[in-house]
Amino acid sequence: MLARFLDPAVLATISGLDLVAKTVVEGFIAGLHRSPDFGFSQEFAEYRAYTPGDDLRYVDWNVFARTERCYLKRYRGETNTALTVLLDASASMGFGSHRVNKLDYARYLAASLFYLATRQRDAAGLIVFDDEVRDVVAPSSRHGQLSRLLHALERAAAGRRTDYARPFLHLLDHLRRRGIVVVISDFYAPAAEIVRTMAPVRFRGSELVLFHVLDPEELRPEFAQPVLLVDAETGQRMEVAPEYARREYRSRIEAHVAELCGRATEAGMDYFLIETARPLDAALREYLSVREGRM
Repeated sequence: MLARFLDPAVLATISGLDLVAKTVVEGFIAGLHRSPDFGFSQEFAEYRAYTPGDDLRYVDWNVFARTERCYLKRYRGETNTALTVLLDASASMGFGSHRVNKLDYARYLAASLFYLATRQRDAAGLIVFDDEVRDVVAPSSRHGQLSRLLHALERAAAGRRTDYARPFLHLLDHLRRRGIVVVISDFYAPAAEIVRTMAPVRFRGSELVLFHVLDPEELRPEFAQPVLLVDAETGQRMEVAPEYARREYRSRIEAHVAELCGRATEAGMDYFLIETARPLDAALREYLSVREGRM
């Protein structure tokens, strides 16, 4: 039942990114069997014994199962970590074969991450880009930040070609402290170029997470007859036969995904491929489970 409400096509019927984000995050948390407070910036410090009145969400139930004693995980307070999302708003992100296109899905995902971050009082910021930096909201945890972020996401529109160098130069110029940088894009560029452009962020001590958002038709195209495809960013035209789409194209897109995943992992980045038909709670659970395992 829960998955039905978190389906992207259903989320598209909700008016306002604030309600979308709230639906996704609260639905995701409702589906957890453990504490939802993964934390973006909080780091584990120590255990202490439970005392009456403590929040049961912070009890380590694994320790309780082994010792039959209640201990709470204590965390260090606010750190210098901030969440910054880089949102690709290039022309290719406007593609969609069903109710939700890639840019809309990326907006839902970014809004959900922002909602989760502010819910945990973490600073959050946004850079929207295509071949230029189109919008910037500096990371902050002050009152009203979530509204500023969601308004910027609402303004984002599919623009022109993709240039990863521009937003990362801007980020590096303004990166004053280590943090978590999330890039949401369809990553239509050579894998080596993408990773090389983003690597300096890792050298500064920040974590880098790549969300590779693709439409199911981009991964598994089905044509009954030859079609003329037009590149949304270059205008280049190409006639594609059904046999090419089934075999050669699929092998090429699979090779690109595998190479990007491999190079990103080797460079110490997290990589997640997400199809736009996938419920967002599954994407959040996968990402946050990886983060929880590191803490």
